[in-house]
Parts: sequence; C-alpha cells; structure tokens
Amino acid sequence: MPPVITALYGALNAILNIILAERVSRLRGRHKVSLGMGEAPQLVVAIRGHANNAEFVPFALLMLLLAELCGGDRVLLHVLGGSLLLARIAHPFGLGRKSPNLFRAVGTGVTWLMIVVSAGYVLYLRTSIVS
Repeated sequence: MPPVITALYGALNAILNIILAERVSRLRGRHKVSLGMGEAPQLVVAIRGHANNAEFVPFALLMLLLAELCGGDRVLLHVLGGSLLLARIAHPFGLGRKSPNLFRAVGTGVTWLMIVVSAGYVLYLRTSIVS
C-alpha cells in the first residue's frame, strides 16, 4: 500500500516551506537585499524560520515514512504527522518574539519529540517485523 499518510503530511509541510520561503523573498525585495540578511532584523527572523523548517522536516518525514512502511498504526502516524505540522506552524510565529516564548519552545520541543518518538517507533516496528 502506498504511504498515503506520509504523503499528506509531506505535501502540507512542503506548502508551509514555500510559504516561509516566499516570506524571505518578499522581505529581500522590500529591503533590497539580494544575498544575506542586510540590515533588516525581520529578514534574519524569516531566513532562520525557513532554514529551521528545511533542517528538521526532512528527518521527521523520513521517520514518519519508515514507520508507515513498517506497518505503523494509522492513528499514531496521523498524531505524529499532525503534531509535526502544528509544531512547524508554531515555530516561525515565535522566532521574532522575546523570550520566554511559548510558540518557539513548543514548536521546537514538539518537532524534536516527534522525531525521537518516530525513531523509537521505527526501531520497535523493525524488531517486530524481523522477529
């Protein structure tokens, strides 16, 4: 069976990544910065929001895909994929705010937790398949 759950969260996260990239492009145009960050603090925040998303989502989706291909429970896969998407939406909202920052902390923490739980779940599924 095709990995339809991972396909759903992969597509939604891809759209989110393009939204974050568009935000960077718009700010580059507004501040006339072709490369780098210039003197615009908003651009620094937008660049890091997009980069952070691009850094963590591929690993998270890989773990989700492996869990799905190893026969993971559909409900748990949706919980993992949905929590990733919500965390990735929350994170950029928090980047520009001062600490303590609930959006950034939740976005980061839930993303990391999703990756670790998914990796553990893949290891569990793998041993149950091999045994």
